[in-house]
Amino acid sequence: MYVLFFLLWIVFNGRVTTEIVLFGLAVSASLYWFICKFMEFSPRREFAYLRKGGYLLQYLCYLIKEIFIANFVTMKLICSAGRVVEPVLITFETHFKNDISRFLLANSITLTPGTITVAVEGDRFIVHCLDRTLAEGIEASVFVKILEKIEVQEV
Repeated sequence: MYVLFFLLWIVFNGRVTTEIVLFGLAVSASLYWFICKFMEFSPRREFAYLRKGGYLLQYLCYLIKEIFIANFVTMKLICSAGRVVEPVLITFETHFKNDISRFLLANSITLTPGTITVAVEGDRFIVHCLDRTLAEGIEASVFVKILEKIEVQEV
């Protein structure tokens, strides 16, 4: 966080001089001390967030890949003349420890074409799928596994 404060200081100043760098180091140190003292932040928590960053990046890559694939599957369902689409409403449970994981999973499901999160009640998700084939394996998807890995590392 200290490095982020310092980089923001340099970017907002728009130029690099000795005075700006020295003053930026002091201001960044002061801000970092403030958030550690009064906002329950610590270097330990910062390293935990950095470790989670890799999983979040992996999650984002899988989400983009699944959105791309689901676009083609949904187009194929809609454009095929002889195919009968079977909409289905499924219910499944997860065992997430926090609301952020539930939020990410619900929005990821909704962002993926052909599926919409209808409701989240505690650990229970209700999802509408355009076709039965889109509902297969949604409760044990790679998204759930990555979010569980992220939760394990909580500080």
